[in-house]
Amino acid sequence: MERNNGYLETSFLPGREFAGPADFNDQLEDWLPRANARTLRTLQARPVDLLETDRQAMTMLPPVAPTVGLAHRIRLARDYYVRVDTCDYSVDPRAIGRFVDVVASPTRVQVFCDGQPVAEHLRSWAKHAVVTDPEHVATAARMRLALAEQRRAQQLAQPSGARRHSDGHPVAIRALPDYDALFGVQFTPTAAPAAEASTP
Repeated sequence: MERNNGYLETSFLPGREFAGPADFNDQLEDWLPRANARTLRTLQARPVDLLETDRQAMTMLPPVAPTVGLAHRIRLARDYYVRVDTCDYSVDPRAIGRFVDVVASPTRVQVFCDGQPVAEHLRSWAKHAVVTDPEHVATAARMRLALAEQRRAQQLAQPSGARRHSDGHPVAIRALPDYDALFGVQFTPTAAPAAEASTP
């Protein structure tokens, strides 16, 4: 395998550019017939002529596909993004504060909350990219607007100078001088006595 990697690095990769993993695989697929048609000194044959022999020597695939990719669980932060490698992916902001499961394959990034999908993106292989779903941004904007309206309604419902606990009962707001009087604190400055003139 290491010899094959070295051959790919010196014969396939030089001078090529790739838009992503799919483009890499497409270019490699187009190039492999030419590479497999050359005669190898170690085999004294062409790889294309030995393909059927190699296939007959292979064992059956396992009945259950192996697990591939990355998976982890995090609590979704207020910025409603999750990180896979060096890239950030947006998540439905309604899941903020809850645990989400992030599953990344070579081609997709999916996020689940309580088993329900809350994000799905094509995986980016760029460095430090930010992948955003416009619907997530729109949902976040609606949530901010609803929160602002709720706070405004609460302020209008409360009499001036009154606050309420989360259970609804009012909490009086005391003036700061009341606390000064309670603790016997005097912040009113008094005139300093005039310094006596010194005599020589």
